[in-house]
Amino acid sequence: MDHITRPQEADEYYFEEGCYILEMSHPDVDPEVSIARARVEPGRKTRFHRLKGTFERYIMLSGTGLVEVGDYEPTEVHPGDVVRIPPDTDQRITNIGEDDLVFIVVCNPHFLKSIYIDSEDLR
Repeated sequence: MDHITRPQEADEYYFEEGCYILEMSHPDVDPEVSIARARVEPGRKTRFHRLKGTFERYIMLSGTGLVEVGDYEPTEVHPGDVVRIPPDTDQRITNIGEDDLVFIVVCNPHFLKSIYIDSEDLR
């Protein structure tokens, strides 16, 4: 079934940004967009970062977070919220709840490690 992808929990990995990632769509399957599940543990936050030339969306699934995007005020996010992050915009998310913060990340064009810029120390 080459039109269905079935991610395996065992493939989840820790990314240097400070969260766990489970890739759900690979470039060889869908070169136009990447889809991943991100998970941030309670009390943890990701590093400030930006994606060069890539538009990103967070679709919140569970937990409570505090998202920081560009010059916008930090904003609390909940399941069902969609966060839109323009290309080249600093961002990070903090888990402010007691359970894992879980969300889908959609990037277009497709996420590549080479477009990730850690901007934590540039702020």
